[in-house]
Amino acid sequence: MRVFLDANVLFAAAISPEGRSAALFVLAERRACTLLTSAHARTEARRNLEGRYPDALDRFEHLTHRVTIVPEAAPPRVGWARQQRVPDEDAPILAAAVDAGADVLVTGDRSHFGHLFGRTLEGVRVLGLAQTLILVVEQRGRG
Repeated sequence: MRVFLDANVLFAAAISPEGRSAALFVLAERRACTLLTSAHARTEARRNLEGRYPDALDRFEHLTHRVTIVPEAAPPRVGWARQQRVPDEDAPILAAAVDAGADVLVTGDRSHFGHLFGRTLEGVRVLGLAQTLILVVEQRGRG
């Protein structure tokens, strides 16, 4: 399963090594999923860490070396993402997840993505962290 990480999931994994976001990295190590993100998401997470949790930057760098950075989406795909009522700053996230062929876009951003939770757009399910963890574990159990 290909799981695209929004910036807030990367951020959370960096500041909370025992948290749910970090659990995705454990599952990836066990080959239950492949983690993806974009340079846009990585940059956003890093910027937020620099301002609020600079002590977590080393962990962030270590974690992001275990994530595949996919190309940014082309402007037409970003425009499509905006049509899904995703704000300008987050449209590149949804667009990159779709273009990368992700199975899931995992995000904790209910204010920008909440209206899409549980929906599948162009093959990508938009889910919160808890739902993503359940899905990955269930799929691993079947495989």
